Amino acid sequence: MLLVLCVDLDDDLGRKTGVETPVVGRDAVRDAAVDLATTDPEDSDVNVMFQGLHVLDDLRREESEEVEVAAVTGVQGSEVRATRAVGEEVDRVLAGLSTGESVRAVVITDGAQDESVLPVIRSRVPIDSVRRVVVRQAQNLESMYYTMKQVLADPETRGTLLVPLGILLLIYPFVTIATFFDVPGAAVLGLISALLGLYTLFRGLGLESTVDEVADRVRNVLYAGRVTIITYVVAAALLVVGGAEGVSTLRTVETGIAGPPSAMTVLAALVNGAIQWFAAAGITSSLGQVTDEYLADRFKWRYLNAPFYVAAIAVVLYAVSGFLLPPIEGMTTLTLTDLAIALVVGTLLGVLSTLTFAVAESRYPTGADPA
Repeated sequence: MLLVLCVDLDDDLGRKTGVETPVVGRDAVRDAAVDLATTDPEDSDVNVMFQGLHVLDDLRREESEEVEVAAVTGVQGSEVRATRAVGEEVDRVLAGLSTGESVRAVVITDGAQDESVLPVIRSRVPIDSVRRVVVRQAQNLESMYYTMKQVLADPETRGTLLVPLGILLLIYPFVTIATFFDVPGAAVLGLISALLGLYTLFRGLGLESTVDEVADRVRNVLYAGRVTIITYVVAAALLVVGGAEGVSTLRTVETGIAGPPSAMTVLAALVNGAIQWFAAAGITSSLGQVTDEYLADRFKWRYLNAPFYVAAIAVVLYAVSGFLLPPIEGMTTLTLTDLAIALVVGTLLGVLSTLTFAVAESRYPTGADPA
């Protein structure tokens, strides 16, 4: 007698359908396979049982001896427990077969993991054949083809994979073209390598979302007619001018003293030359922000403190840096008295502005909460 054994080592049949195992007989195995296919069409054990039915029908046509089919299962988790459970179910199947003939088995599995139970089955019944079920669509070449097709259909994945590959493929033609214009190939390679490196960092750090957000904000600012877009540009220009003035002041100090300047002198020269322009940039940007808040009905009197605070800080830093500068022709240095006066003026400017706008806010409330 031939026994077609369909092996489900991790008991997908029992867990997903509730069918009691072992399942013996063509009709019972067919019903169990249909139940499992209905519950989980992607489970490979469905194909194992249908393959078992197919083998059963073929053997019944080709062989003169009696042929029966059965589905046996293990348990999920431990492989040792699973193989023992399969062995116990094979014993039950063999005990239930009413035949006086010797029984041989044809084992149907869906992979190497289920085939680990073969020694247990062989210890109970001779095995004539082992057949592994492989679904055509899951074979390596076709599976790879459809996987690549799906990956390339995704715009995000396509950009991540194909853009670096395209840059690499353009290296040789770019170098070839560069030679016609007497451009060193190393320069072209360096440029392409830099582009590829920047792109890789851009994608690896996930900066595309940040860039998109910045672009959206800039677009919204332009379309909304906000004043800050103008004041920020003016402030940036003032910062550049201030940096240049700071460097110019430092060079004047270096030419007017003997030997290299100290770190304190370098810092004082840079601050003294740049602070006026930096203060103008801060006041400009803060006034633009205050204007936008007023236009959006979110104005608060306390917002007007910002330009006064900037001016107060600028007065203090200018006085301190001027006091620390060495006496040089063409440079304005401040005395200790000048420094004291500047500190008092800066303090009073900050305190008085705070008190003034606090009083204004209490007596003339705007009714708007800060965003």
